[in-house]
Amino acid sequence: QVQPVESGGGLVQPGGSPRLSCAASGSILSSTWAWYRQAPGKQRELVASISSIGYTNYADSVKGRFTISRDNAKNTVYLQMNSLKPEDTAVYFCNALFRPISWGQGTQVIVSS
Repeated sequence: QVQPVESGGGLVQPGGSPRLSCAASGSILSSTWAWYRQAPGKQRELVASISSIGYTNYADSVKGRFTISRDNAKNTVYLQMNSLKPEDTAVYFCNALFRPISWGQGTQVIVSS
């Protein structure tokens, strides 16, 4: 079954700037895609989305700090995370926004000094 593959997470100090990557097959990525996150004990939440032509939206909690982008030639969606805070600690997932496919394993981001 087709799943997206997330990568780029890890242990990051507060204020750090990792970039997450999401790879999926090209035909699937030709739609609006999004990054989500799930913190321990909390529900999964939408972080950012990007349309097939580059329109973006962000959760208020990450606006001005995170940037979502896509490289259609590489079938990849990115999440540039800047000025990380401990409350950004979560497992980050990507998926199609309107017609989700199977969820991947996600990539864990831990923000801690």
